[in-house]
Amino acid sequence: MSAPAQAHPKKWLIAYNSISASLWSIVFFNTVFVGAFLGQPSLFDLTGKITIAVQCLAVTEIYNSAAGVVKTPLFTTVAQVLSRLAVVIGVFLVLPNSPANYHWVYITVCLSWSITEIIRYSFYAISLRGEGVPQWLTWLRYSTFLVLYVTGISSEVAIFVLSLDEAATAVGKWYSWLFIAILAIYVPGSYILYTYMIKQRRKVLYGKSKKTQ
Repeated sequence: MSAPAQAHPKKWLIAYNSISASLWSIVFFNTVFVGAFLGQPSLFDLTGKITIAVQCLAVTEIYNSAAGVVKTPLFTTVAQVLSRLAVVIGVFLVLPNSPANYHWVYITVCLSWSITEIIRYSFYAISLRGEGVPQWLTWLRYSTFLVLYVTGISSEVAIFVLSLDEAATAVGKWYSWLFIAILAIYVPGSYILYTYMIKQRRKVLYGKSKKTQ
């Protein structure tokens, strides 16, 4: 592939990652400041729509992986994106009156997602610009997931569990069974995603340290 042909997807990825980092920063500050000053239920009422919109933009990740624009495994990308879409669309959008939306797990899921994505998108944006990623940002990219993936996935699971009754009442019994099926998929899906990131962490952090010795 010629240099001009490579330039277009690179510019697109720089723009996408930069914009995504900015949007997730909005979600983070909304959660912190609105949560601190107003709390629930105002937090979800005021921030729910922007959280849904920002997360839905992540479908672009699936396209980038499927088209070979990025090297991230397609299965891993699809699993992570769809699990979050199930939360924002399946619960936040379809079940606006679910008790999960006004529970503290809404705060923990938004913080877990936003911190993870601010770090991840900033890392890739800087890397693609060829400016040299600061060591501290590289460490954050491949270390914070050890905690944030656990808090994020636990919060997602809690959201589905808290929404079971509302799903059956507002939509139908089949909808609550759909949530149960999603929860069953979380066990192998979370394991695959978490172990993939652990392998990447070893490769990037410890791989580099071995080369410098």
